[in-house]
Amino acid sequence: MNYLKGSVYIAAISLLMTGCAQKSSEVAELTECKTIKQCAELAIERKQELQQKEKALSAKEQEIQRLKEEIEKVKAEKPKAAPCKEYKCDLFPPNAKPGECYARVLTPPKYKTVTERVLVKEAGEKLITIPAKYEWVEEKVLVKEGGEKIVTIPPVYKTVTERVMVKAPGKKLVTIPAVYKTVTEKVLVSPEHTEWKKGTGPIEKVNEITGEIMCLVKVPAVYKTVTKRVMVKPPQTKEIETPPVYKTITKRVLVKPAQVKKIKIPPVYKTVRVKKMVEGPKVIKKTIPPVYKTITKRIKVSEAKLVWKPILCKTNMNPEVIRELQRVLKAKGYYKGPIDGIYGPLTKAALIKYQRAVGLPEGALTIESLKSLKVSY
Repeated sequence: MNYLKGSVYIAAISLLMTGCAQKSSEVAELTECKTIKQCAELAIERKQELQQKEKALSAKEQEIQRLKEEIEKVKAEKPKAAPCKEYKCDLFPPNAKPGECYARVLTPPKYKTVTERVLVKEAGEKLITIPAKYEWVEEKVLVKEGGEKIVTIPPVYKTVTERVMVKAPGKKLVTIPAVYKTVTEKVLVSPEHTEWKKGTGPIEKVNEITGEIMCLVKVPAVYKTVTKRVMVKPPQTKEIETPPVYKTITKRVLVKPAQVKKIKIPPVYKTVRVKKMVEGPKVIKKTIPPVYKTITKRIKVSEAKLVWKPILCKTNMNPEVIRELQRVLKAKGYYKGPIDGIYGPLTKAALIKYQRAVGLPEGALTIESLKSLKVSY
């Protein structure tokens, strides 16, 4: 039951997530349309598809709700004994044999597991936009166009050295200067003479104006040496011939005059990598197949009912059979008590657990249960 419930919830969540993913992809397709007309057509198609999907989603939600209600119904159902009037129960066991005990026990409802294929998503169509394909190619790109230009070829010169006459030969009057010589002579500056000079010695004064000593001294003549130029030969004028005067000069001589020439300039290209569209974008229509899911569920085949079954009662029950029953139930993990041969509450509870687990009628120690446990009685 829990497995069925979980499967239904997983199917519901998958449906909702699938619808959200489809809507987001459809919005992405509408944003990639090229023209207004294409956008309008796509919008109309999306609207129609959305209406169809909403209907399909509503049907799925109803199916999910139905499955939920069925789960709740199965959970609410408990094995109940049907009234005897429905099953025409007898007050006494039918076909009873002498020496045997019988008890009315509850036979659990019978179920069968069926596998069902459920439609999760209906078939539909989807428009897929295939983007344009590009590839990198190498192309020659014109960087600079070709043309012509006028080039001036400069003149060609060469350097030459030549001797040029600066002054022609001729005659000129030349003045021959006077010839002098330097002579030295003594010149008298002052002749010899006498002069009075004050004398030196003890002075005896009678009064203020007496007692002076004066000497008459002879002063010799004074000479000085004088250097002077004396003309030996007076100046003369004569006519002489002058030779020609030459000068060596270096000059540039024009060899080839300047020229004007037209030159063709070739175009300049450059190889570059460019992204080129190989195939344009296109829209294709894809058919989406329906999606099915296989679910497994239990279906009730028969209701629970009370039936008469042969049992092991106190008249034919002995401790050895109970001890064997306890050992088998303990070996199978249903009984936790002691092996004492007493059919008490622990043994009864363990037996009921086993009967429910294997689908046997529960409520008494039936012969059918003993045979199932392979207990000798």
